[in-house]
Amino acid sequence: MMVHWLSPVGCLAVRCSYTRLLGISRVEAADPALLEAPVCELAGETIRQLGEYFEGRRREFSLPVEQEGTAFEQSVWRELCNVPYGSRISYRELAERIGKPRAYRAVGNANGRNRLCIIVPCHRIIRSDGATGGYAYGPQMKEYLLELERKA
Repeated sequence: MMVHWLSPVGCLAVRCSYTRLLGISRVEAADPALLEAPVCELAGETIRQLGEYFEGRRREFSLPVEQEGTAFEQSVWRELCNVPYGSRISYRELAERIGKPRAYRAVGNANGRNRLCIIVPCHRIIRSDGATGGYAYGPQMKEYLLELERKA
């Protein structure tokens, strides 16, 4: 099931089964049919928690998630969830945390394949020189999320 939700960073597509959140991504334009689609309980809860996040009232998410990926990608995504709200670490530090200190480029690639933006907070990972670095949904969205968390 997929629904579209108009968020402060644009239209987000929320995709889930009845038991697991499968994806959150930004889409260029909202599909009116998906904005008005019946919302299953999990999609509704996801939208509620995201709304609280954008209002500055939520720092962690409690949603059942599922992403398909390699064992390496899974380890990166798990560790992303351990980066605290408002914190920033480098791709190199993330690689060290998963026990692969030389794999910082592969960590960046795994970040780019994260299908659960915001929930699995890949936006908190920056370059070693302090620059924001890449983000699948563009630097403006990444900067917005980092600033939102910095202010709270």
